[in-house]
Amino acid sequence: MRAVRFHAWGDAPVLDEVPEPVRAPGEVLVQVTAGGVSHLDATVATGGFELKPVLPYVGGVEGAGTVLEADADSGLTPGTQVVLRGGGLGLLRDGTWAERVSVKRKAVTPLAAPLAPAVAASFFVPATTAYVALHDVARLGHDEDVVVVGAAGAVGAMVAQQALAAGARVTGVVGRGDQLADVPKGAEAVTLDDAEGLARDRPASLLVDTLGGDGLPGRSRWVRQGGRAVVIGYVAGPRVELDLPSWLLDEVALLPVNMIRQERRAREVSDELVRRLSAGELTLAVERFGLSEAAAALDALRAGRVRGRAVLLPG
Repeated sequence: MRAVRFHAWGDAPVLDEVPEPVRAPGEVLVQVTAGGVSHLDATVATGGFELKPVLPYVGGVEGAGTVLEADADSGLTPGTQVVLRGGGLGLLRDGTWAERVSVKRKAVTPLAAPLAPAVAASFFVPATTAYVALHDVARLGHDEDVVVVGAAGAVGAMVAQQALAAGARVTGVVGRGDQLADVPKGAEAVTLDDAEGLARDRPASLLVDTLGGDGLPGRSRWVRQGGRAVVIGYVAGPRVELDLPSWLLDEVALLPVNMIRQERRAREVSDELVRRLSAGELTLAVERFGLSEAAAALDALRAGRVRGRAVLLPG
């Protein structure tokens, strides 16, 4: 069986021949159809993350596949399409970058509706993060003006789509001109360099920011007084400095999205999001790589060159 393994911290992954997994009681044997490639995978591979698998290890903290074998009382039958997530995958044990895996039952979730394997392997984080950010943290109301920063990325594009579906007027802000076409249809698309009007007019009642970094306070001033700025990510930098007098005068609430604490809520809403993805009401851009291209997929992810999400396809 083929699997993509890391043999040393910081090194590129290697496609290896490894023994077939043997299913233990309480586990599910799954034919992997797609393995997600995420920033968490890249972080774990450095060796600097708190959780470290034993080297060499198979990467992949999430994925999708079909059930081959399961216990009779598991509620799973052969052929069931499932999402693989949790249970220490890619963190404490071998992950999803393999042709087959045997995983704990709690790491296997049947899909509520059929999805393409690449989407099934990668939808969970962007789709549920967007839902929680808009509806649970920001408490999106009717007839709102929403600005989404990073609207060409997987999470940002999902935020924009779900806000539009809820009746909001959406402006999607991207970093480069070549990303304008990736902003979901129905949203006004602008680049950061062309966002002077947002700073001048302060049109938004809600900002959803996936970038973070030292530009966050300035972008929060795109929101009118009494509004909210929801912070999802920090790809532009982990630190920010606030001038408290200006912040108090602006009167814009900064609200964090902590998806670790929201994991249960994410699982609660995921079935409905799967149905909407299956019906085509929501879409997710995915770039596909073969198992032999795992190193290239990671390089593209780290360089910010992936459109949407990246996945490895064993087939």
